Amino acid sequence: MGWKLPAIAATVVAFTATAVLFGMAPDAQAGCGSGVVDAGVAGSQSIAGFSGEQLENAAQIMNAAAELQLPTAAQTIGVMTAIGESTLRNLDHGDNAINPDGTVADSVGLFQQQERGYGPLANRMDPFKAATAFFTRLKGVDGWQTMAPTLAAHAVQINADPNYYTPFYAPATAIVQGLVSTGGAGACAISGNAVQLAQQLVDAADEGRLIGSTPDHIKEIRWIAQGQSVPDCGVDVRILQVLVLSLQVFDQVGVSDINRKCTGQIEGAGTASSHYVDGGGLAVDFYRLNGQSLTGADGNSIRLISALDPVMPDGARVGQVECRAEAGTSIGTTHFTQFDDTCTHLHIDVGFTDGTLTAG
Repeated sequence: MGWKLPAIAATVVAFTATAVLFGMAPDAQAGCGSGVVDAGVAGSQSIAGFSGEQLENAAQIMNAAAELQLPTAAQTIGVMTAIGESTLRNLDHGDNAINPDGTVADSVGLFQQQERGYGPLANRMDPFKAATAFFTRLKGVDGWQTMAPTLAAHAVQINADPNYYTPFYAPATAIVQGLVSTGGAGACAISGNAVQLAQQLVDAADEGRLIGSTPDHIKEIRWIAQGQSVPDCGVDVRILQVLVLSLQVFDQVGVSDINRKCTGQIEGAGTASSHYVDGGGLAVDFYRLNGQSLTGADGNSIRLISALDPVMPDGARVGQVECRAEAGTSIGTTHFTQFDDTCTHLHIDVGFTDGTLTAG
């Protein structure tokens, strides 16, 4: 299901891929399909170990989010929460947990909702209505879009462990990705053509959605969009794809470093950095997302890592692992290798995909 960024070099073009958005800005959703999934088609598949009724329920959750005009990020949070609560099965019983007032919880359904707060049993046992109730509460959580997904779910469910849902984010992402691709929701095409990608990014820069720092590396993208090949100022096509995907997750993206050889910067790992070596442009540093500074451990950083990891090539790197450890948080990754870096940005790197380059 979905696609992975291929290991092709620099700014040459070799393929066309289809990407599923993992958490695009709400105003971008209309161009990428309605988000509505055919539950019958969904139930005929097997994704991430889930099948049949489980995927039919996942489709109902996604459709409830779409009905409320919520983005893919919300669909993924909803599916993640239901995996954690019921393994996507519409259970007619709960775990007999004890409420703070000493009463036995009467939790049922996909989200294990109780009568108090969620109403009649029939509504809680209806997957679409139960999901609608979940998303209605999620919409009321201030800043849910920038929270780590598990914290957004916790703000609705109020369970004992705020990090409880973290292991379920990866399978939820795979499910949403797979159902969007094959369940009738429609997907967004993302080019493998460097010029086309750069043109999209230039449009975003002109709209103020993609911003640079000092020195400004956006000029490197502008040259590619114009079809120019400026020596030592190229950008790997996979980095261009990462930037396009980041703009589908966030309304505004700030980039501090791409090709340091182009700007003459000797910092971090110096001339061995994947920002610099082999012509440079094999890494990107994000310093702001949606107007908020990044540490690599903040909610926006976690959200971007979660969105990118399923489609990255094996050997790709993401920085700031020690920053996350110091902040008391962590995130499991399948394709990213995590490494130490300064807590002033979020580093994404494809220089290691052939095992020869250095991060930083």
